[in-house]
Parts: sequence; structure tokens; C-alpha cells
Amino acid sequence: MQQAEQYYAPYNVLKNSCKDSRSSGMQFSFQAQDEQFFTLDSSPATDYVVNDSPPALSVSSNRSPFSSQCSQSYMSDLHHSSDNTCGSPLSGCSGIDDCDLRHVLQELENKLLGPESDTDDSCSCSLKDMVSKPASVARWNRVLDMAPGLNLKELLDACGEAVSDADISTAEALMRALEQRVSVSGEPMERLGAYVLEGIRARLLSSGSIIYKKLKCKELTGSELLSYMQVIFNMCPYYKFAYMSANVVIREAMMNENRIHIIDFQIAQGSQWMFLLHDLARSPGGPPFVRITGVDDDESAYARGGGLQLVGERLAEVAKSCGVPFEFHGAELSGCEIQLENLRVKHGEALAVNFPYMLHHMPDESVSTINHRDRLLRLVKSLSPKIVTLVEQESNTNTAPFLPRFRETLDYYTAMFESIDAARPRDDKERISAEEHCVARDVVNIIACEGADRVERHELFGKWRLRLMMAGFTPCQLSPSVGETIKDMLKEYNPNYRYAESEGALYLGWKNRALATSSAWR
Repeated sequence: MQQAEQYYAPYNVLKNSCKDSRSSGMQFSFQAQDEQFFTLDSSPATDYVVNDSPPALSVSSNRSPFSSQCSQSYMSDLHHSSDNTCGSPLSGCSGIDDCDLRHVLQELENKLLGPESDTDDSCSCSLKDMVSKPASVARWNRVLDMAPGLNLKELLDACGEAVSDADISTAEALMRALEQRVSVSGEPMERLGAYVLEGIRARLLSSGSIIYKKLKCKELTGSELLSYMQVIFNMCPYYKFAYMSANVVIREAMMNENRIHIIDFQIAQGSQWMFLLHDLARSPGGPPFVRITGVDDDESAYARGGGLQLVGERLAEVAKSCGVPFEFHGAELSGCEIQLENLRVKHGEALAVNFPYMLHHMPDESVSTINHRDRLLRLVKSLSPKIVTLVEQESNTNTAPFLPRFRETLDYYTAMFESIDAARPRDDKERISAEEHCVARDVVNIIACEGADRVERHELFGKWRLRLMMAGFTPCQLSPSVGETIKDMLKEYNPNYRYAESEGALYLGWKNRALATSSAWR
């Protein structure tokens, strides 16, 4: 199989150079009897259903901050209709003999009138369709014959393509082959493959939304254990990248302000602001008054072990210990529900707004006519904030049709699972549980769900930049101190983590694949 085409090139700022770490000849087994952590429950449905979203154009940069290679043109997946009018009782052409006669007449007409005459070529199209179907069957038979020799990533890709083609029998055969080669305690590709396989199965059974709702980053049993989210926080720099880059930007923007109001969309446990409160306590002339509005839906209560009042209490204690005048307001709402009155903006306060890995959960124009994603950006712009910080995953899973989205997910999360693998042993139970509840749920949602059920809808920085500028924002140049802060932070982690600055944004990546971006706006 040739996988050299850049299936989703315009969606991807980077050309991934990460390869499957296995050689194609090595075999792996799926130890279902020993691994009780493979707990994704694909609830059965009556019939198989294969969904696909319509193609849509995405605007993004084609420059890579990590390599000089530019993305190639996107080769769209052409889905030919299986409806054949030629040969049907209602058509004017009832068989191949009639079609051959029409071809002769068409050639004669071309000779008399020229090749550009308008003729009915419906029969020639139908003949191609007649040939393509057995050719497709033969192709998939060859893929099944080759399956034992394919490496795991190629096998996953072939399975995704079979699902995209609605070839259920081939997909089922490939899924049976995959079951013997994936493992939640194996190599990065084996672990990712286990969850991708669950995503494919859930798509066929229409159970992706059920699984996504079940897998929450909730507290583990026992006070000595960290939450799943905290495990991910300690293993990888993705959350620290978001918190530290935004904090430096906000602190510099609020340097001479006496009253500061921070609106944090998706405040989680509020850890980000504990560090900022300590920094503000050392402000020349004394600390400013700080008011924080924490926005979060009830999903994050599982990670906190309670409502937003717990966040307010923790932050109030930190502020008191630092001598920072402080006030907290909690808005337990999703971004779709937020209205102006929920934010309690007051005159005379310098406003900072923080979007940490949150906006991609907002449905846009491809999902809802209300377009909450752009609506929220316009609402924030109407507040005249002094600074807005945005951190998002650098991936395109929003409007891409299924197969490019599947391949993008495979590529993106391969890098993420490799980075997690560098931090914890493969049989570490906390790592397995954290991957299942905080990473696998996203993979399943991207692959298995469509429409409003698909809430993981990432966009590349180029598209975010376009959205923000259309909402009236202008980009802010990041100061050198932001990059220096991230550079120092990454010294604590594997050297394969890299950062780069490009087009006004700071990129965090694993090897040659960008995984997150941080930017500032006003």
C-alpha cells in the first residue's frame, strides 16, 4: 500500500516525520485476559451505521515552524454515487449493447460536429461505475491478503478507509486482525490502536456518544491517588505550556493596573491562577486587586471533586497568604450558555480573558446556525478586553470529512502517545487509566461521532487567527520572555519536546509534529 499522498496536507501545519516504531515483520498479541484496563464499552446497536460529514474548506497556514517543508495540495476523497440510472427501467439505455451503439453514434457526432459538442455521456459514466465496483472488491481482497505483512499504522489506516467506503465486511475483517495487535500496555502505536479500534467499533455501532459521556477525568478512589487529569499534567507539559505562556502574557499586559478582572473559560481546578497570584504579589507598588470569574460546566466537577466554590476557596486562601486583595465568581455554564450578564464585567477593571483548550468544544457554523464559537468570540470582543490568551491543539478535526479526519487523528495522537510513553512505564496503571479517561475519550469522539455529538472539533492556528480577526481582534506580538519561560519549563521534560515561534504564535511539539499553539490578542 502506498501511503505517500498527503491526504490532509492543507489541514496540517507540519509534515509528521514520526514513524511506527515497529518493523513490519514483528508480531504483537492482545492480552485481553490480563488487561482489565481496556474498559471502553461499545454498546451494541441493532444495525451498522456509517456516518460521514460533508467536506468543507479550512483556511490555514502551510508553513511549518519546525521544518522547511510546506504542505501539499489536499487530495479530496471522491465518493461516487452508487445510484446507476443507466440500465434501470426508467432510463433510456437498457444494457451494454445499447450503450455500445450510443458510443458509435457519439463518435460519429464528434467527427461531424467536433469533440466539444454537448452529448449525453451518462452511459460512459455508468460503464466506469460497472467496472469500478469489481475493481474495488479486488482491491480490498488484496488488502486483506496483505494485512499480516502491514505494520500497525498501515493496518489502522486501511481499516479507516474501509469504514469510509462503507465496506463493512472488509472493516470487520481488518478489525479482527487489529484485535490481535493492539494493547493498552504496549508500545505507543499499540496503545493508540486499541482506542482507535474502539472508536471504529463505536462508529459502526453508533455508540460513540455513550462512551464519551462515560469516560470522564474523574477523581480516582483513594485520597493518596491523583486525579487522571493531574497524572497527565505531571507526565506531559501540555497544560503547563497553556498556563505558563498565558500567565506571562497576562502579567505583562497588566503591569501597571490597580484592578484586574480575569475571565477564565474552563478554569478546571484553578491551578493556573495560583502561580499568577504569587507573581502579582511582587508587583512594584504593591499587589493589585484581582477578581477572577471562573467559567466551567459540570463536566469538570469530576476532576475537582466538587463545584466551582471549591476553586474559589482554594484561590482565596492563596491570595490571602500572598497579601493579594481577591474576589471570585463562579459561572457553572458551558460556553454555549454564557451571556453577558454571567460575566459580571465592571467599569474600571482591566480585563483579561483566557481560552485554555476550550474553544474547540464550541460548535461552529458546520454544526449549528447559531455558531456559538464565533458568537462567544464576538461577545468577548464587545467587552473591550486588554488582553485575550488562546491555547489550542494544533490539529484539524472540525470540518474535515471522515477519512482525512481519521488520518489526522492517527497522526496527531501517535505523537502524543509517544510523548506520554517517554514519561511513564508501559505497565503503569495510573498512566493506563489516565490515557483511557483523558485521551482515549477524545479519540473515540473524533472517530465515532458526527454532528452535535462530536464535541472534539480542533482547528489549526491559521483558522483560529481568521476567526479572531473576523471577530475584530488583532494579534499581539509575544515578548521574548514568553519563549524563554517555555524553554526553561521544557528542560524538565524529554528533549524530544520542542517549541518554535511562527506567525505570531508559540508552538509546542513532539519531534517534528506541532501539538499545541499559544497566542495573544486584543
